[in-house]
Order: sequence, then structure tokens, then C-alpha cells
Amino acid sequence: MACFVVPAAEAVVTTVVHKVITAKEKKKGAAIVSGENGVVKSEKLSFSHKLKWLNNMLWGGSALLAFEHIWHGEVTPWFPFLSAANSASDTAEMLHEMSTTGVAMAVLVTGVWLGMTVISSVIEKRPVQEMEGKKGELS
Repeated sequence: MACFVVPAAEAVVTTVVHKVITAKEKKKGAAIVSGENGVVKSEKLSFSHKLKWLNNMLWGGSALLAFEHIWHGEVTPWFPFLSAANSASDTAEMLHEMSTTGVAMAVLVTGVWLGMTVISSVIEKRPVQEMEGKKGELS
């Protein structure tokens, strides 16, 4: 009924955080790891770039779920907008769905994003570690 509201609310919060972090990173400047002769061997992705992944997943999933709920008539263009808000028993069922399904979806998407972030950090470190290993072999 309204499970898409929870990931959408998280998306609003992460969008604001993304804007603040992007502004701070622009002031600070991006860090680039360079190799021999000034050739860039590896470039680390900024945290704001990784946070944008989470925003895209949350906004996209929320939009898709909202469309599905509109398609099934659970969201209407007139007040109270959510068909479940017409009666107290429907509202209680809607709040239960938001607190179970909505929260579970938001947590799952955030968990997948955390996994993506960890994997990308491991991949980003790999070329630097290989370069450091080769330096030790040459010495």
C-alpha cells in the first residue's frame, strides 16, 4: 500500500547528505593516486560518487513501487492519496506494511549498496597494492 514511502524517505535524507558531502569534497579537492611518469594507475571514487549509487537505487526503486501502487489503484490523485488512509483499520494495515516491508526493502537496498562500496574499495586498493609489491621486489 505505501511500502515505497520508507525507501523514498531514506532517499530524501541521502540526497541531502549527498549534496552536503559533494560541496565539501569540491572545496577539498579529489585525491588521485598516480604511478610512474605521472601516469594515473588508479583513481579512487569519492564517497559522494558512491553515495549517488545509493540515491539512484533508492529513488529508482521507490519510483517503480509508486508506479505499481498507482497501477493497482492504491495511490490516487485525490485526497487522502493513499487508499488505505480511508479507514482506521486500513491505515493500521498500511502502517504495519510500511514498518515491515518498507523498512526491510530500505535495509536490503542499503545493505546491497554497502556491499558494492566494500567491493569497489577492495578493487580500488588492488592496483596500489600490486605497485607496492613490485617496488619491494625491485629493491
